Amino acid sequence: MTDPIQHYDAIIIGSGFSGLYALHHLRDNLNLNVRAFDSAGGVGGTWWYNRYPGARVDAPSSPFYAYTFSQALVDEWRWNETQTSQADVLNYLEHFAERFDLVKDIQFKTWVTDAQYDSITQQWTIETDGGETACAQFLICAVGALFVANMPDYPGIESFSGECYHTGRWPHEPVSFEGKRVGVIGTGSSGIQSIPEIAKQAKHVTVFQRTPQYSLPARNRPISDTDLVQAREQWDELRQSMLHRGGWPHKTIRRNAADYTAEARQIIYEQLWETGGIHLSINSFSGVLVDKNLNNEVSEFVREKIRNLVHDATTAKKLLPEYHFGTKRLILDNGYFETYNRNNVTLVDLREDPIQAFTPSSIQTQNDEHAVDILVLATGFDAVTGSMLNLNPKGRNGLRLKQKWDDQFENYLGATIAGFPNLFMIHGPGSPGVLYTMPLGGERTANWIGETIQHLRAAGLGSIEATDEAAQDWVNSINEAAAQTLYPLTNSWYMGANVPGKPRQFLAHLRGSQYFKQLEAVAASGYSGFTFEPKT
Repeated sequence: MTDPIQHYDAIIIGSGFSGLYALHHLRDNLNLNVRAFDSAGGVGGTWWYNRYPGARVDAPSSPFYAYTFSQALVDEWRWNETQTSQADVLNYLEHFAERFDLVKDIQFKTWVTDAQYDSITQQWTIETDGGETACAQFLICAVGALFVANMPDYPGIESFSGECYHTGRWPHEPVSFEGKRVGVIGTGSSGIQSIPEIAKQAKHVTVFQRTPQYSLPARNRPISDTDLVQAREQWDELRQSMLHRGGWPHKTIRRNAADYTAEARQIIYEQLWETGGIHLSINSFSGVLVDKNLNNEVSEFVREKIRNLVHDATTAKKLLPEYHFGTKRLILDNGYFETYNRNNVTLVDLREDPIQAFTPSSIQTQNDEHAVDILVLATGFDAVTGSMLNLNPKGRNGLRLKQKWDDQFENYLGATIAGFPNLFMIHGPGSPGVLYTMPLGGERTANWIGETIQHLRAAGLGSIEATDEAAQDWVNSINEAAAQTLYPLTNSWYMGANVPGKPRQFLAHLRGSQYFKQLEAVAASGYSGFTFEPKT
């Protein structure tokens, strides 16, 4: 009789950058029997779901927002732009999956509805929405730091009867804005990327702004063949730079602001603004995210740019952010502020004119009613922790993750959780996550997970589990590092502040290169902070 339970060495949830690499590494390099599950209809993770107009990588991009381990892969892929589009990222991931024959070991359109650990068998058992059951010694959660859509809790929003789309769950069929009145709620990364593109098509766009944002010009441009050839020829050197410089290959400039006059600093800011990308943040002066006075100077520089870019002074004033520059996710734009100079774009500042109600065809604010045919919710994600809580695995003694994380996102090394043996996270809370080049971060974390699995198998061990003490120490260290900066002063998703009721805790490791050295040191020490059980 065929066993209805499928048995594997490891189960991976997710087939984005991290899940695909983990599958390749564990299966092809370590010869493990691995199966991946994904709710999407194809590979790509976040890049499969986020197809909204203007979707792009909002960090230093091509050709470095990619896998780094294979020179052949680097040589054969042709990137098109310096700021990679969603379509190009997805094409790349599909190519990667095909090149390494990964799809045969991925089950798509499948939600993992439950995951439970059995202390007796030292196995994880998962259940799917299709009624299937599978088990494995190791569960790798590559579930995405930016995946669970944060739906706005506006009373009566269900009354709206027009088309409604969340940027994080964009339809795969084209959405036409021609002749339509479009309302966009939210001006985070997805809003700032999509609003200029929607405005090019729509009859009218009304932007409902919850928080004004700092955004820097991407200066996106085509990548020349010369640039690509140079990167390929220098890839080993560039990769080593990425490993030692926070995931970004180019050396950052460490200037001391006190060594320059105010006028000289302004000249440097201007140069970095014209260069584009995140250079204003990383290549201006040391301490921008620590020194309030220096941060205020940079913040005011960007606010003055907004005043100059937006012709209408009243609109410009509404767009001026008040929080400390860089303490929310830095956004790169392609003409966002200039979009407000169009005759078909209106800005509503919800701080002054809050939403009161929805009708089938409009949004009513305190002072006005705005006709809307299409509603776009650019309201972001329950970041970093949302996907794990959505899975809500059951660990030792029947403990659910929602219970474990009720008041604090306790973890060890950003990759493991006390009480959940043999479970590993990629880009979990306490890891560098979005503050590091995410494909490389996933690659390095999966390598460490693989090394850990090899250690257990070679030693005849059945489980590895973080201790409560090590986990609490790790969380304390993350919070202490953040407390030395301006990050905790801002209500951001870095702090969990965008989701009502979410514990307030800084969710990222601030020094990516140091983080991976810590992973290596833990392994070299025989896995300090962990306990083991012999194989049953």
